[in-house]
Amino acid sequence: MTSHQLLRLKQVEDKTGLKRSQIYLYMKSGSFPRSIKIGPASVAWLESEIDEWINLKLAGREAS
Repeated sequence: MTSHQLLRLKQVEDKTGLKRSQIYLYMKSGSFPRSIKIGPASVAWLESEIDEWINLKLAGREAS
């Protein structure tokens, strides 16, 4: 079984260097992984999806 590590907003901010408003703007445009509702007022992101997003950004940088 695959282990899915969940990251809270602060962890996503720390890992990506993005601020909350930018994360939600990118999510709205479809260019950032969507959050998962984990409670009535709690969301989290899959760490593997955040890592994949970072890798895509790095690949884009190396290609240009």
